[in-house]
Amino acid sequence: MSDLCDQLFEEILQARQRVYAVGDRTPLQEVRLPGVDAVVFAKREDLGPIKAYKWRGAYNCMAKLSPEQRAGGVVAASAGNHAQGVALAASRLGCRAHIFMPRSTPGVKQDAVRMHGGEHVEIVLTGDSYDAASAAAHEFAESQGLCFVHPYDDLATMGGQGTLADEVVMSGQGPFDRVYLQIGGGGLASGCACWFKKFWPSCCCVGVEGVNQASMRLAVESGERRSLPYVDVFCDGTAVRVAGEHTFPLCRELLDEFVTVTNDEVCQAIRSLWNSLRVVPEPSGAMGLAALLQDWERGRIRPGERCLVVLSGANMDFSQLGVVAARSGVRDVNRKMRYLRIPMRTKRGQILKYLSSIPEGVLLTDVQFGRMRGDIQHPVFGVLGTDEQFAEIDRRLAVQGLRAEDVSEDDDVRFRMISYDRVSLSHPTFFVIEFPERPGAFTEFMSMVGEYANLCYFNYQYSGESVGRAMVGLEFESREDRDVCRERAMQLIGTTIQSIHELSDSVRHRVLDSMSPMKH
Repeated sequence: MSDLCDQLFEEILQARQRVYAVGDRTPLQEVRLPGVDAVVFAKREDLGPIKAYKWRGAYNCMAKLSPEQRAGGVVAASAGNHAQGVALAASRLGCRAHIFMPRSTPGVKQDAVRMHGGEHVEIVLTGDSYDAASAAAHEFAESQGLCFVHPYDDLATMGGQGTLADEVVMSGQGPFDRVYLQIGGGGLASGCACWFKKFWPSCCCVGVEGVNQASMRLAVESGERRSLPYVDVFCDGTAVRVAGEHTFPLCRELLDEFVTVTNDEVCQAIRSLWNSLRVVPEPSGAMGLAALLQDWERGRIRPGERCLVVLSGANMDFSQLGVVAARSGVRDVNRKMRYLRIPMRTKRGQILKYLSSIPEGVLLTDVQFGRMRGDIQHPVFGVLGTDEQFAEIDRRLAVQGLRAEDVSEDDDVRFRMISYDRVSLSHPTFFVIEFPERPGAFTEFMSMVGEYANLCYFNYQYSGESVGRAMVGLEFESREDRDVCRERAMQLIGTTIQSIHELSDSVRHRVLDSMSPMKH
């Protein structure tokens, strides 16, 4: 190891007595994943004093200060777990902490900081981003002659984070063949990889970053620290624009591989942790498992290997749960979620024809369709299936002279921008229907109404409930057909469908006005 690694190792050794005097060791728990033939354990940092690992580094850094330094107070910048860690340390050590947070920081996170720090904490709201708050915090610390507690780029902070790895080594569950370590600034990855490499030299340490957060990978590949032009903040705990000055050489030396994960993969990993452990981590807390699942799918993990992931935190805003659930889909390790845009002729029965030809075992989770002018329509179908099933879909479409376009990453699909041309519709009527969430239920309904109507709008998304819900727009050649269809639809309640109701005139006009791209 390099001299810097040796210094970090010594920091971890010294941090043990400080950190273990404050918080209990967090457990390891086995994660059973359907279809994954590997032994997977999660380090449950969500069970720590602040429900995240950040307190370790913050406390160690502050406990190392001299009594005179602590008496003057400390300064930190954070909108999340580091702020809570500094607040906890300030309370335990009896010192003052000035914590700078962006003005956009949710009240729930400010309340958590006050809960852990009490009268020892002063929150300063400034700027609209972490970078702005951090700059203000550094300026304040320098002007007042106070110590700045860095969230990652400090050997004392890294030493505290490394105690997490010490607990893993002492647990008796190792050695592990592969360890997945989240990277924001690199403090967790540096500290843990240093300790693991010392005791398990053959362990493969994998650094995990978000696709639009990979500042450390960029630094390692380019040989220098470079600032990312854009940073995705969905996984806000790892949203760092540039790799740390000290963590960069350590990660470059200690990490064997890098894996980047998408936000959807992170959401799917959160679902896997819920299914296995009934745990809901924050997005950055599930990144390690997201990388492990990606590696398993790509054949990088051998059957029987022992793998470790760090469930690094569970401080997620409650309002974010809906987004996570929507983006996680219903994926498992053998099936993938794709959104397919399929061109179809503008004539009755085309969408029903496609729905009826979906291969057995493929789950339809989303339909976005709005009738537009022209001879060709472009509905979007969200489907869950295996590579073989997607190949079968392509084959069946090719027989019909059609070709699907994968639009899984398109913003209009992700935000469900479903437009249609109301001017070209004939006697349109909109219904909200509920139907049993089973294969073929909606197709049965459409088979009945297809005798009288043409589908002009369809908005459906799988919710995980036993009942599916969809807003359906139907157009009719005559008012008589519309009246007959209404009557027949009502007769189906309790058989093919659970319930159905027609939008009121005021709501229908509002829907038409808001969704039509053409106003006349």
